[in-house]
Amino acid sequence: MQALLAAGMTPEDHLLDIGCGALRLGHKAVPFLRPGHYWGTDASLALMRHGWLHELPDPAALPEDHLVEDAAFAFPGVPDSITLAIAFGVFTHLPHADLATALTNLRRFANLRATLFTVFLSDLPGATRQPDGVVTHPDRPPYHLPEARVARTVADAGFTPTRLPTLLPRGQVLWTAT
Repeated sequence: MQALLAAGMTPEDHLLDIGCGALRLGHKAVPFLRPGHYWGTDASLALMRHGWLHELPDPAALPEDHLVEDAAFAFPGVPDSITLAIAFGVFTHLPHADLATALTNLRRFANLRATLFTVFLSDLPGATRQPDGVVTHPDRPPYHLPEARVARTVADAGFTPTRLPTLLPRGQVLWTAT
């Protein structure tokens, strides 16, 4: 929530929470946003439903059809009204191609002003110990990417990349694609 608020999120925004899981962010964002302004996607519909039932202060505040099973980052059924998107801790566990796919597919949201996402960074060709001790890899989870490759992927998708100075758990680096 803090990252989204720092990016200027207001209750009027329409938020897409990519890889929302059990609504770790959703349980805070849903009460903050106007009704109907939160959408979540995840590879597991069962996990999202669990969060909907057990994590939300008021499950009725989030229409169940706003939780979309989507392992391909195609965002099916998500309305064009999306103004902000976030993928926190998603692309640290998926191959680089998934980040490129997600960013490319986010271009269809004409009102989208920013997407926030996290990655681990390293220019090393092998395993890298991140600042908190987690070991990341270029070819298996948890993944790391060279900073220049992240910036190029964001730019190739038609966005402007910005690496933010925010310190995140496990050494993840927060980026915005605007």
